[in-house]
Amino acid sequence: MAEAHQAVAFQFTVTPEGVDFRLSREALKHIYLSGINSWKRRLIRIKNGILRGVYPGSPTSWLVVVMTTLGSSYCNVDISMGLTCFIQRWLPEGCGPYRTPQTRTLLSVAIFSTGVWMMGILFFRQTLKLLLSYHGWMFEMHGQTSHFTKVWAMCVRLLSGRRPMLYSFQTSLPKLPVPSVSATIYRYLESVKHLLDDKEYYRMETLAKEFQEKTAPRLQKYLVLKSWWATNYLQPPTHPQVSDWWEEYVYLKGRTPLMVNSNYYVMDLVLVKNADVQAARLGNIVHAMIKYRHKLDREEIKPVMVLGIVPMCSYQMERMFNTTRIPGKDTDVLQHLTDSRHVAVYHKGRFFKLWLYEGSRLLRPRDLEMQFQRILDDPSPPQPGEEKLAALTAGGRAEWAQVRQAFFGSGKNKAALDAIERAAFFVALDEESHRYDPEDEASLSLYGKALLHGSCYNRWFDKSFTLIAFKNGQLGLNTEHAWADAPIIGHLWEFVLGTDSFDLGYTETGHCLGKPNPVLAPPQRLQWDIPKQCQAVIESSYQVAKALADDVELYCFQFLPFGKGLIKKCRTSPDAFVQIALQLAHFRDRGRLCLTYEASMTRMFREGRTETVRSCTCESTAFVRAMAQGRHLKADLQDLFRKAAEKHQNMYRLAMTGAGIDRHLFCLYVVSKYLGVKSPFLAEVLSEPWRLSTSQTAQFQIRMFDPNQYPNHLGAGGGFGPVANDGYGVSYMIAGENTIFFHVSSKFSSSETNAQRFGNHIRQALLDIADLFQVPKADS
Repeated sequence: MAEAHQAVAFQFTVTPEGVDFRLSREALKHIYLSGINSWKRRLIRIKNGILRGVYPGSPTSWLVVVMTTLGSSYCNVDISMGLTCFIQRWLPEGCGPYRTPQTRTLLSVAIFSTGVWMMGILFFRQTLKLLLSYHGWMFEMHGQTSHFTKVWAMCVRLLSGRRPMLYSFQTSLPKLPVPSVSATIYRYLESVKHLLDDKEYYRMETLAKEFQEKTAPRLQKYLVLKSWWATNYLQPPTHPQVSDWWEEYVYLKGRTPLMVNSNYYVMDLVLVKNADVQAARLGNIVHAMIKYRHKLDREEIKPVMVLGIVPMCSYQMERMFNTTRIPGKDTDVLQHLTDSRHVAVYHKGRFFKLWLYEGSRLLRPRDLEMQFQRILDDPSPPQPGEEKLAALTAGGRAEWAQVRQAFFGSGKNKAALDAIERAAFFVALDEESHRYDPEDEASLSLYGKALLHGSCYNRWFDKSFTLIAFKNGQLGLNTEHAWADAPIIGHLWEFVLGTDSFDLGYTETGHCLGKPNPVLAPPQRLQWDIPKQCQAVIESSYQVAKALADDVELYCFQFLPFGKGLIKKCRTSPDAFVQIALQLAHFRDRGRLCLTYEASMTRMFREGRTETVRSCTCESTAFVRAMAQGRHLKADLQDLFRKAAEKHQNMYRLAMTGAGIDRHLFCLYVVSKYLGVKSPFLAEVLSEPWRLSTSQTAQFQIRMFDPNQYPNHLGAGGGFGPVANDGYGVSYMIAGENTIFFHVSSKFSSSETNAQRFGNHIRQALLDIADLFQVPKADS
């Protein structure tokens, strides 16, 4: 609350007798505590920077090296082979701290030991980087681990240390390798051969061959050269710390609305209910989020490890909080602050600033509940132009940038906008209720639609994420995509929901535990002065956003017959099983196969984000066509399915290990633009539509509870809008052993697509593939 008191901590008035000073002791106390807290954070960052910089070493290991060297010298054993004596000769002589021989000996031993310690750290770090560059373990069959991989795993565990901090492994992660042009071209042609007729394939093959022989060598040289000094070859050559090429060109340069086209949503727990009091649920959740941020700032969160061995890159977590996308005429920028002590709140057309701290102390959940309830009880009406103001973030980016510059650059509008953009995150208090009712399938779709776009003006789509609270206490997130990918926000969400359910809890009446502090200053109402001209632009942006939202068809459903438990009995990867089912469903829905996008991660490399898995393969096409013909024996279909599943798993592994197709071609295209080189092949590849865009939602990244003990503590994942106007967007979460959640999106304006129809085809495809293996299923 220090910021709230700063305006009244020191006041004065001029009187005939002189100047009358008035000081508020309580306010000065809050300011003092806030300053102390700020310095504590700085010292912690310095300490963590030192510990991170010497990892896998530690101050204890340095002390061991010093004591060993010193002890050996007292035993007349010179393990330094004369180096300590050499260092001692170079120390300045005479008076001062180097006067006595004992002091000079101690100092030379410390210098030698520190040098040995640092060399050991560099050696271990480079050795760990070399070990982490090995990915052969990913291509070994389950249960058939080679002796080499077992030894490799032991070495990685040995060098990883016992208590790594969040960013401890960053400098030990290998760089994302630049694939060879020939390998990328070969994999690309293989991925489209079954989708083109002979004439089209011959034309594409000719373009690819011409590109590979004439244009690609020059572009590849620049890309390889850049990879030598950049931590990731996707980074731009001029400002590597600003944004990578993928972030800049795919996200920040996009001029279409973020809503539906880029932002995605995340659902709450849907099979259990913690509380139905809107303000109470927010009190616990916001408190848990700031606790997570506290751990994030102190790097106390454990790095995500594949199989508990291989560390994943954590750099995307840095911009989770205090981040806003600022619109620009040609390109947006991401504004990230090191700290923020408030959240911005929207309710019934009004904006509020709610402080998270009282002095240096984080508000307790019951205090936060009281503050949110004060906003809910506030009867004041919206100011002119305030109610639909957030529609600017849902419309075109260039229009928003122009309005922001014209009307929000000074005065109270700038102050109010700063309060939103500099907030830790945005909170939306909705007046409607949503919750998944298994007896009403449409309820999940309506819940998803509310999270995806809401009313088009009750979400601040530029914030890193908007926390949405419905009237019945159900929650959700709407997340901006440029700063990070879905597993990052999923990590936060798992922690928050686990903390809410198992650590904080509620009273019998559904309120937060404890007693509120009634003397807390109420949330601050933001003040605006929005002229008629600006209001007209707000209304125009709202109409654009509303048309986009009304065009989205979203069909969300829970698939109950089976989950990953049955799929594993088919001896295949659950992800491959679902992806092949999606191919079969799409063929039945549209009568043809299409280029399919599945997102995989490349976070085993430093600053890696995603790579594309082209899920529609020759093998999956052969299986789908055989299923459609209906003349093949079950054994033949099983064989075709296994081949398709093995191919998909191999493609996924290649993408994860830096041998994908699309990021390499994308970077070659960016280099060609920098050099002014035209390539018909790259232009055509980069313009191919993804009519089926898919993604699996990660889960159980944090073991907050035992899923076997609490099988109903499951979220339903999340979803996104269709990438192509005549295509589908499909997100799915294999939620435990016995169920799968699907989120299918399409557009009403396309006569070729229907989300519910496609969802029904997905259901049937899953059942038909399971029937091939004659595994008993649960009742639907």
